[in-house]
Amino acid sequence: MGPGEPPCCGESRRSRRGWAKATGYTGRTGRTGRTSPRPGTELAHERLPMKIGIIGAGNIGGNLTRRLTALGHDVSVANSRGPETLKALVEETGATAVTVAEAARGAEVVVVTIPLKNVPDLPAGLFDEAAEGVAVIDTGNYYPKERDGRIDAIEDGGLTESRWTEQHLGHPVVKVFNGTYAQDLLDRPLPAGDPERIAVPVAGDDEAAKRVVRALVDELGFDSVDAGGIDDSWRQQPATPVYGLRAGAEAVARALAEASPERPAAHRV
Repeated sequence: MGPGEPPCCGESRRSRRGWAKATGYTGRTGRTGRTSPRPGTELAHERLPMKIGIIGAGNIGGNLTRRLTALGHDVSVANSRGPETLKALVEETGATAVTVAEAARGAEVVVVTIPLKNVPDLPAGLFDEAAEGVAVIDTGNYYPKERDGRIDAIEDGGLTESRWTEQHLGHPVVKVFNGTYAQDLLDRPLPAGDPERIAVPVAGDDEAAKRVVRALVDELGFDSVDAGGIDDSWRQQPATPVYGLRAGAEAVARALAEASPERPAAHRV
């Protein structure tokens, strides 16, 4: 997450311990191992482990690495500084540290969770060796004043943030978790049907990929609301009613409907 996004404390050791105690998570799981929660804490139906690549190891990327390895998925994680800088996260979770160019290799799901301004720097052909039909998750947000600088195609060209990202990646994306507090990934997962379960909006044009992503969201312990296609994803961009909202599916759907396509002045340059 970046400046101006929902406040998050993804690197809080104390908070990670609290989540681990609540779920029975023991830390290192191995590349394909499954750490079983204590009875009664299961968050979703059993699903086959997937190979997942995560590009970005900040608050969101780090906490998704923690959760997805604990659920038994085979996770590879990369950042811009190189695999050697991810030693602590790898030792904690059992994920595999790789280069950015290797992160999508064989992956069924790839999470791109880096500052928007860095998206054009990702290597060409990033998904050439990914699994057929790979679902690509985009968690990014545009912060022109605080971080990203002006992007003309978004400011003047009418592109949504995720459409711009998609064009640079050369692959369809599914937008999710862009307005999620990173710490909530650890602290707030709940079983399906729990009245306190948080919902998140999910936007994307590829319906098959969207189904995969929504199933993964459910497995992580959250409900999801179909927010339409990528051209509709402005409804969940920063400063919209749903951004940072901690609420159930009905409230999330209502907030999406109340959004205005006009970008607030604070988010324009």
